[in-house]
Amino acid sequence: MAKEKTAKLEEEQPETQQEKPKKKRKFSLIIIIAVVVLAVGAAGAYLLLVKGSTDKKGIITKDSKNTITVNFALEPFVVNLMDQSGSKYLKVSIQIELSDARLLESAKNKTPQIRDIIITLLTNKTSDELITPEGKLLLKDEIKQRINQILGDNSVVNVYLTDFVMQ
Repeated sequence: MAKEKTAKLEEEQPETQQEKPKKKRKFSLIIIIAVVVLAVGAAGAYLLLVKGSTDKKGIITKDSKNTITVNFALEPFVVNLMDQSGSKYLKVSIQIELSDARLLESAKNKTPQIRDIIITLLTNKTSDELITPEGKLLLKDEIKQRINQILGDNSVVNVYLTDFVMQ
């Protein structure tokens, strides 16, 4: 009788040993899925809470002085550069940080004038001028100065080049 119990125990042991690795795999798979779901949820919450936007073209932010500024995105520019060969192109996307949220509507209304001055400025540049970091900073300052002439002094806080491809 003792031999029968031992034989039964030996037969049952391999089954439980085979079930343990399956349970461990299932358990670890569940943990991995839970971690991924939490990471995606945290990333989504961050984007919603920290990157609050007003619409497609305006993003409200606060600067260091606790004044509310607004980013105004312009459609991408594709222009010929003033090179000797005449075959250089520039594609650039620009966002303008306005000093006050109330200026957003004015900037939207004056988009054709803003685009015109930027296109005029870009087409008078060479690839050698724009390829250097100093050239890009100078371009941003010139854009800021010219847009301030249209919208009023100190309307533009900063100019951001969000896409810059030269060919």
